[in-house]
Amino acid sequence: MSTPIRIAIVDDHPLFREGVARSLGEIGGFELVGEGASAEDAERLVRASMPDILLLDISMPGGGLGALASILSAMPEQKIVMLTVSETNADVAQALKAGARGYVLKGVGSKALAEILRDVANGQSYVSPSLSARLLSDLLQPTGSKPDPLAQLTGREAEILKLVAEGLSNKEVAARLSLQEKTVKHHMTRVLAKLNVRNRTEAALLMHEARERN
Repeated sequence: MSTPIRIAIVDDHPLFREGVARSLGEIGGFELVGEGASAEDAERLVRASMPDILLLDISMPGGGLGALASILSAMPEQKIVMLTVSETNADVAQALKAGARGYVLKGVGSKALAEILRDVANGQSYVSPSLSARLLSDLLQPTGSKPDPLAQLTGREAEILKLVAEGLSNKEVAARLSLQEKTVKHHMTRVLAKLNVRNRTEAALLMHEARERN
């Protein structure tokens, strides 16, 4: 049997914490090592329990984003997933810039959440598709007099990126454009290289920050 993923949950709604813990417990493969209701609790739990993943809300006493930054400044290897109702670009951008490994909306199902946490535990990152699509849409907006970073993309690359911005997966993009999925992946790899970012979300975040400075 594989070692369970040790999680801590910090949210100021007890019933929500209990629901998440119960759902993950029923799915299996997870061990709850602590829970709390404030930013202070989050910092205490990380020091005391050293969870594999900390699930952290944004809206709570002390502020989740502040706790995120404080924890990662002291323990940069700690994996933190924001689990929140906030869909604002500013919150998503701040959380990702601070080092959150995931940004998940509270409407997520328990099985989907479990899969996300497994991926994060294995070193991947995750942003809810609707938020990722919105950030990527920002990337495609005009940026005034600033040079357009998308100008260096080929017509096909731009076409694929626009579909990705709508929330389509590589497989769905391939079907829409009558391409093979591996071809879409190849184009997206080139897009990210040209924009000098590691993933789709970072591409959107880069442009989001550029627009804020304008």
